[in-house]
Amino acid sequence: MADKELGRVRADFVTSVSKAVIKLLLDDLVEDGVLNDMESESILEENDSRADKARCLIDIVKKKGDTASSKMIVHLKSRDSSLYEKLGLSCSQPSQAVPAPDPRKPPEWSDTLINTTEQFWKMKMDDQSIYHVTKDAFKNRVALLITNIKFTDGKFNRNGAEKDEENMRNLLSALGYEVVQYTNLTGKAINKALIDFSKHPRLKDTDSVLVVIMSHGKLGAVLGVDCKEPLCANEEQDAFEVNNIYKQLSSDKCPALLNKPKIIIIQACRGEERGAVLVSDCAKPDLVCDDLKQPSPSLPADEEGLEDDTLRCVHKEKDFISLLSCTPDTVSYRDKNQGSILIQYIVQVFNTFAHQDDVEELFRKVMQRFEDFSVPNRRQMPTKDRCTLTRRFYFFPGL
Repeated sequence: MADKELGRVRADFVTSVSKAVIKLLLDDLVEDGVLNDMESESILEENDSRADKARCLIDIVKKKGDTASSKMIVHLKSRDSSLYEKLGLSCSQPSQAVPAPDPRKPPEWSDTLINTTEQFWKMKMDDQSIYHVTKDAFKNRVALLITNIKFTDGKFNRNGAEKDEENMRNLLSALGYEVVQYTNLTGKAINKALIDFSKHPRLKDTDSVLVVIMSHGKLGAVLGVDCKEPLCANEEQDAFEVNNIYKQLSSDKCPALLNKPKIIIIQACRGEERGAVLVSDCAKPDLVCDDLKQPSPSLPADEEGLEDDTLRCVHKEKDFISLLSCTPDTVSYRDKNQGSILIQYIVQVFNTFAHQDDVEELFRKVMQRFEDFSVPNRRQMPTKDRCTLTRRFYFFPGL
């Protein structure tokens, strides 16, 4: 096995290989797809001595298995035949080259969260364009998870939302966050839970927070478990105004989160012109939406809080990013067995790419998944909202 061959000659390779040959091998292995650009750069930049560079190179390639190790041996023979012979290596061209990924094909989604590498984290720590993440801050991460499943009026129950709650709890925990979890809250209780969270003792030491709220919704608000069908335009509804999240976690009310990313995910409809009850899609009965009719579709925008959103001072909302499950004029869909489509896609994308992509890129990939999502006469498109991130934020799972 080629990887065992590399292990056998490791000490002599580290002692004998030149810096110039190391650079040539890195170029060859990047071109072959054995290493990516970030791995190559980290080997060169994060190791001061020639021996450390050689040691890091052979260890990384050896861990990638027999095919990768075979390619390195082949390249060493062509780049430094005398060293190749001195090490007593033998090589054979791998029977099958590792194919380059086809960008036209969908990725293979991971069922579990892929951890980042120590090298990738260290490389990013030298980048001034990202939010720095220390291991101590990583250990103090905390997230708020609120899921409304059972409602006072049982016909509004969100079947399948139990799966959303489980999926998000598992994902947040895997990303290193202590999860503060609530289930089945009124609008007033949601607000209290948020205020309590803004005083959490870990916030001063964390590098970021995540707030995830899943329920029925209307434009600018998430509905509490006591919500009901409005009988008239002026009837008060059990609701939590989304804008309160930005108020309670802002720089003035929550200074512990100053200059730290605050990531908001809301799974709730935002439509105004749907029916007064939950809608089952006739083409796929298991797919339903979290829509309730608005008190009045003719209400002016300022009564919905939209003017406050657009005029909010940026400095008070610095370092926020939100992903809402749909655009203002549409509903979001939930499978009665598998849970909300948005949450399913978030878990898939984060599991597969959070080890290498920043949060904005992760959100973009989630949105991209909805390009091919369609039920006859139905569409859903998540929306990045009120983003005031000034740098890129990486989760660095497994740090």
